[in-house]
Order: sequence, then C-alpha cells, then structure tokens
Amino acid sequence: MDITVESEQHVFWFTRLNQWRKEHISEKMFVLILAFFVGLLSAVAAFILHWIINEIVYLLTSQFNADSSNWLYLVYPVVGIYLTSLFVRYVVKDNISHGITRILYAISSNKSRLKSHNTWSSVIASAITIGFGGSVGAEAPIVLTGSAIGSNLGRLFRMDSRTLMLLVGCGAAGAIAGIFKAPIAGLVFTLEVLMIDMTMTSLLPILVSCVTATCFTYIFSGDSALFTFHLDNDWTVERVPACVLLGVFCGLVSLYFIRTMTFAEGIFARFKDKPYVKLLIGGSVLSLLIFVFPSLYGEGYNSINLLLNGKTEADWNQILNNSLFSGNPNALIFYIAMVLLLKVFATSATNGGGGCGGTFAPSLFIGCFAGFLFSRLWNMHEIGVYVPEKNFALMGMAGVMSGVMHAPLTGIFLIAELTGGYSLFLPLMIVSVSSYLTINIFEPHSIYSSRLAKEGKLITHHTDNAVLTLMQLDSVIERDYLSVAPDMELGQIVHKISRSRNSVLPVLDAAGTLLGEVDITKIRHVVFRIELYHHFTASQLMQEPPAKLTDSMPMVRVMKAFDRTHADWLPVVDRDGRLIGYISRQRIYMQYRKMVADMSEE
Repeated sequence: MDITVESEQHVFWFTRLNQWRKEHISEKMFVLILAFFVGLLSAVAAFILHWIINEIVYLLTSQFNADSSNWLYLVYPVVGIYLTSLFVRYVVKDNISHGITRILYAISSNKSRLKSHNTWSSVIASAITIGFGGSVGAEAPIVLTGSAIGSNLGRLFRMDSRTLMLLVGCGAAGAIAGIFKAPIAGLVFTLEVLMIDMTMTSLLPILVSCVTATCFTYIFSGDSALFTFHLDNDWTVERVPACVLLGVFCGLVSLYFIRTMTFAEGIFARFKDKPYVKLLIGGSVLSLLIFVFPSLYGEGYNSINLLLNGKTEADWNQILNNSLFSGNPNALIFYIAMVLLLKVFATSATNGGGGCGGTFAPSLFIGCFAGFLFSRLWNMHEIGVYVPEKNFALMGMAGVMSGVMHAPLTGIFLIAELTGGYSLFLPLMIVSVSSYLTINIFEPHSIYSSRLAKEGKLITHHTDNAVLTLMQLDSVIERDYLSVAPDMELGQIVHKISRSRNSVLPVLDAAGTLLGEVDITKIRHVVFRIELYHHFTASQLMQEPPAKLTDSMPMVRVMKAFDRTHADWLPVVDRDGRLIGYISRQRIYMQYRKMVADMSEE
C-alpha cells in the first residue's frame, strides 16, 4: 500500500514539473536541453562499454605468449557467446541484435519508440561478447543505447512523434560522436544512415548532442584518439588512379561483405528455435578462426593501429603475433588476405551463434586490411607510382565503410576526425565516392536498411515516401461498418443501406471472411422495386472488391492500390481473409496532407 501511495506521489510531482516546464520553457529550448542530456548519457554509456571490454580483454589475454599460438582462443569465444545468449534469453527476454536496423524500424514503424531495456541491455551483452573475443563491433550496440536513451527520455516528457524521432537521432549522433570523438561524423551519420533530414529545427539539437558527447568523452578518457595516425608521405596528384582503383576495390569488398553476411545470416536463421545448435556452429567456427588468425579476436582495433602506424616490415609483422604464422614474415600477405576474407564469417558466426555486436567495427577492420593489401600488391608489382601502405590502409577504412553503409560522407568525416588525417581529405573523398558508386551498381541499400527496404518500411529523404512510410495503416481503418450475410434478401439489404455510412456493404460468412461486397451505386435498378425484394440475395448482388488490402501492407502499396483501382473504399483483411475494416480514399488523403504540412513546418 505504501509503495502505491509513493508511486502516485511521484506521478503527481512529475506531472506538476512537466506542467511548469510547459509554462516556463519553450518547446525548442527544452528539446535542446534534452539533446544535451542525451549526448551526456550516450558518452557515459560508450565509456562504460569500452571500459568493460578492455578490462575483460586484459584479464583474459594479458598473459598470452606473443611468439606462439594460444589454445584458450578456442575456449573464450564460445564461453562469451554462451554467456551472452543466457543473458539475452533469461534477463532481457527480447531480441537486441541488429541495433541500427532496430532503430530504423522504430523510426519507420513504431513511432520512434524503443524499449526501456535498450538503454542498458546492449551495453552488457556486447561487452561480454566482444570481451571474450566475439568478432563484432561495439558501435551499433552503443548507437542503439543512445537512441533508446533519446526515445525514452522523450516519452518520459510526453514529446510528440516528430520530437521523438529527433531525439532518437540525437542519441545515435551522440553515440558515434562520443565513441570516436568525431562530432561531424555523428551529425552526418544521422543524415545518411538514419535518414533524418537536416532542417534548421533538427540541426541544432543534433549538434548539441554531438558536441556534448565528444566533450564528455574527452573528460572521461583524455585526448588520445581511438586510432593513431601520423602522415609520413604527402599525397600527390599522381596517385589519383591508385585512389580510384582502391575505391573500386573497396566497393567490391563491400559487396562481398554484404552478400556473405546475408548468406551466413540465412543459414543461422534455419536454426532459429535451436539455440544450442546455433551456439555449437557459431562458437566452433569463431573459435577455430580466432585460433588460426588471432587478429579476428574482438573488435580488432589493435591490428588496425599496427597497420596504420607501421613504418618497417618488423612493425607490420607484429600482426602475425600469437598465430601459427608468428616469426614467418613471408606469410604476411597471405595472412592479411585470409583475415580480410574470413572476418565476415567470424562476425556472422558471433552474431549467429548468440552473441551481440554490430558491423561498424568489422567494416573499419576489413577496410584497413583491404587498403593495406591493395597498396602492398600495387607496390610489389610496381604498377605505377609508389603508394604508402599506411595511407592506403587509412583510406581503405573510409572506402569499405562508405560501401557497406552507403554513407560516403560518414566514411570521409569519421576517418578524417578519427585519425586527424585531414591532409588526406581529398584522397579520402575519391576513395569513398568511388566505393559508393561501385557498390550502388549491385546493392541499392546499405547493410542496415536492406531488410526494411524489402518490406517497404524504410524512411527516405523523399518527402512523399517518408510521409507514407510514417503513416500507420491502423490509424486510417474504419471499423464501424455494417455487413450482410450471403443469404440475406434484398429487402433486408435495403434496410441496411438506409443505416450505412459507406457506399459498400461487405458480404461476410459466419467466420467473418470477406466473400464480396455489395456496391450501393450499382444496384439502383433493383433497390426501388419492392416486388424484387424476395427474389435477390446478397450472394447474387455482390461482386469482388477492386482490391483487398492486408493489415501488414505498407502505405506505399495502399496508395498504389487506390491509384490503380480508382476506388473510394477498399477493404482490409487479415491473413485468413477475415474483414478488419475499410479504408476511405478521402480520409487517407486528408491525413497525408496533414503530415506533409507538419513535416514542412520549421
């Protein structure tokens, strides 16, 4: 009883606080305040996640011998995936994989609402997975966490759907900015990947979130960058052909990444209801790959730093440490190529086996290895002017990220901010654009958005499509209708017509299945002939509706159905053919015009 009273008091005081806020703080100012706290909390979440990961990695691997392979690489990943799957199954009790895809789905189909557990569950799950060697990234879980913080904070203060979408974008931008200390990259990420338009209304809150997250990350972890890079060899215009070809190569690598990831996910999806089979397959594959190629352990940032900062063969050969190839410098090219090809399988095995992590870090990892491999082969065969391996490793990171995410601006600004490599800005642009143009020939959507795009649920920058995607089919269904039975006589049908507000009467069987409909406008020739009232039944007068809509149909297809049939009313049925209600052309266009007007307001 005391708990109930205390809860009611909290609700009362929060309601009073919210009312005071509405009276004394303007809506725009309050959104900026919320953006500040979203940025702060996103930075805190990012710091906690990386701290936990580093502590687990140090605890498990600090005693490893660098000159030989270590059998514990066969054990740790399986343990990590198993612990993560237990945590998800018995504590979270919800699917938390595909973090960025989950955000896109929330924006397009769930009014930007993310569950409250998403503010912490992905942090714990991904920390366990990555710390124990899962070959995935921490970025997508943190982006999901930041977006969930924004969504739940907005819901707490009862903000509307547009503001919730903006706060979700603030959380994602703050997470990227905080992780990489790259505020511009965080801003551009929301534009390219989350498809949130940069109007003047949305630009400032996202900037506030990015700057806040970046500043607090500097406070928490100092001014050291995630990757270190020092330019030793200035870029020259003679390297333009090599940069273009690197971009094309990165685009093809991105295609390999996306297609292989999709294929591997399809295999694991077959064992959806058999978690221990997934654990056995995923854990075995991952452990074996990490044992042979230890660079696949965890996020792989140590390997990236080795390639970005190496100056001599001895420096680069350190990447062979802890492996079966340790002390064999002739195996470097083979090792780099195999890691490049197998990273996708390691990432798929991690997530497919029950782990939790994203593809953000793997795309950076693969890009770095792809750039190094390309430049090494270029120099070995003396194709043209010498290209520095470390510079091309850096540019490869931007190229593969641009291709995998379909986000060239994010790739350019993230790598430039992340490494301080602004002197390579032009070649970064060349590589990123070339990669994006190459992948766009084969894949029109990013690895994050492809699933939603196939279902017609992807928000885009095209205003018409964005509005239709945001419209909820359920909100325009008319459920107040009069129906008739197939054996109902015309006289009874006329009585129903006098009370109906629609121009059609659905004909339903006992189970509610739609058999057809009686169009009032097409039976005028018999309606007024009383002598025929007992001669016709509904089954004789009914006809097939111009089209049937389903309750899961995207609004884009609904609008196309109206355009194709020129109907004023169309029925909505469930998967068993039972009638749910009707949609009016007039009502759907009214809501569409209202949403377009709302989106156009600044």
